[in-house]
Amino acid sequence: MEDVKEQQSQSHGEDGENEIVTEDTAFVHREPPQDVSGPPKVDSEVEILHEKVTKQITKEGHGNRPSKYSTCFLHYRAWAESTQHKFEDTWHEQQPLELVLGKEKKEMTGLAIGVSSMKSGERALLHVGWELGYGKEGSFSFPNVPPMADLLYEVELIGFDETKEGKARGDMTVEERIGAADRRKMDGNAFFKEDKLEEAMQQYEMAIAYMGDDFMFQLFGKYRDMALAVKNPCHLNMAACLIKLKHYEEAIGHCSIVLSEDENNVKAMFRRGKARAELGQTDAAREDFLKARKYAPEDKAIARELRLLSEHDKAMYQRQKEIYKGIFGPRPEPKPKRTNWLILLWQWLLSLFYRILRRERVKAD
Repeated sequence: MEDVKEQQSQSHGEDGENEIVTEDTAFVHREPPQDVSGPPKVDSEVEILHEKVTKQITKEGHGNRPSKYSTCFLHYRAWAESTQHKFEDTWHEQQPLELVLGKEKKEMTGLAIGVSSMKSGERALLHVGWELGYGKEGSFSFPNVPPMADLLYEVELIGFDETKEGKARGDMTVEERIGAADRRKMDGNAFFKEDKLEEAMQQYEMAIAYMGDDFMFQLFGKYRDMALAVKNPCHLNMAACLIKLKHYEEAIGHCSIVLSEDENNVKAMFRRGKARAELGQTDAAREDFLKARKYAPEDKAIARELRLLSEHDKAMYQRQKEIYKGIFGPRPEPKPKRTNWLILLWQWLLSLFYRILRRERVKAD
């Protein structure tokens, strides 16, 4: 695999912001569902999955459903139904749950039943009876769940890997985890080329999930380089998707993750600058573009973005001038001085008097 730093020399032509990095082999999730006042109110059809588990779909997914021993990656929020107390939220923690169907913990039996009925990208509200949750005793440590508490789960299935042996990430070798992530990245690239952005992002998210912070912290030398050569392009491609979908804040987050590992990455600076410019953060965007130009001085796309920022600044200046002009009004024109005819007459009479006086003196001489 090529070193990730070689990405800096690649072109950022007119469509560079949408370019997919295919030569190189912390988790940020896009647009989590709102959590304003407890579990969401859902009016879709109730699907009975088990005597103690029901499901209501809030967002349709695509593709197949996971089978037994599939390694599923999901985000969820969980509440005790009786108290409406939320006791878990992986969106808030920005870390998805890895769940191997058929090997889940006892308290997640109901959740696993619900997940096994879902497709990639699907969101749903699950109702789980206490018998398939934390049971008669509940949990008094973490998470804190009352005894005999029926549970509500708001779940999104990001995606899943079909593995016959049900091998979890923690049981994989370094090479296996990097290889699994690389396959997801390539699948994401294929979806991107077909303009299937949601599907592409799901693949990139799963690839990034294999490269979690706990895993990266343990890597050094060539293994860290190999992992970053998969992880960083996934973040950059996620940013490209999010910019196209106008999710600029999240795009900035992905670019910043890359720059924390590779501070001179031109693509990360360029795409973060694009997202910041769209949000009106012109000073920060200009800073990104100027730094990118330092490493790619001949890049036409960077020059174009800097020119657009200058034009934007000029337009804003003119607009502000018009606004202030409207508030304070135009400067008043100076009033013409009024002619005082009495003063002019008096001056003429004095002049006439002096002429007569001089004439009389001449005669007297």
